[in-house]
Amino acid sequence: MSNTLIIIPSRMSAKRLPGKPLLKINGKSIIIHVLNKAKDCKIGNVMAATEDKVIANEVKKNGFKAILTSKKHKSGTDRIWEAFQKLRDKKIKYIINLQGDEPLIDTNDVRNLNEIVKKNKLDISTLAIKIKSKKVLNNKNIVKVVTEKKINYKQPCKAKKFYRISNKKYKNLYQHIGIYQYKVSVLKKFFYLKRTKNEKRYRLEQLRALDNKIPINVILAKKNVVGIDTREDYIELKKILEYKT
Repeated sequence: MSNTLIIIPSRMSAKRLPGKPLLKINGKSIIIHVLNKAKDCKIGNVMAATEDKVIANEVKKNGFKAILTSKKHKSGTDRIWEAFQKLRDKKIKYIINLQGDEPLIDTNDVRNLNEIVKKNKLDISTLAIKIKSKKVLNNKNIVKVVTEKKINYKQPCKAKKFYRISNKKYKNLYQHIGIYQYKVSVLKKFFYLKRTKNEKRYRLEQLRALDNKIPINVILAKKNVVGIDTREDYIELKKILEYKT
């Protein structure tokens, strides 16, 4: 029995693209595409955490588990902790947070993340990839991360800073991929910490951890993840996935 659980937070009220979890690609909703990818990782049980009954119904209809959570959460991580509390599974030691709007997540990268986290008993870990264009640097919807050293596929490296847009030039700068793995005890601590000024100002929940001296380790991903933030993103990704089939 695996002691890693994958939870996918999802809600209908995204500001830039309301209702996106239920938008269809190849006849399946986006949230179901992500749940299927999570299942394909084969590293533990998979479930969704949502404040919306319509999403919970969609998830259950497709054979997955869903837990309803409060509508008051300001971040996906907070939602995940509530869902885990309701699950009451003491065997789980690690929780992976997969974004519900990234149906192109790479299963090998997620498996590698899980292996490194367990081997090194890391508190919080995430993924990043090399930046390939200036367009990424200037896109406020794409989060960047600065690490202490050059990152690779097998060794974790601590994050120094996360940001959206900056005029400074940083060494060891990467495009962040919003997949996190938490040690359960650290996730509990994170949940009960107050949101920091930096978290509120930059709308980056990972800054709550860094501001409270909780280290976040970064591991290099081999494949980029295309998220869906706008209708244009959805149309583009829909074309990519439907072309493949």
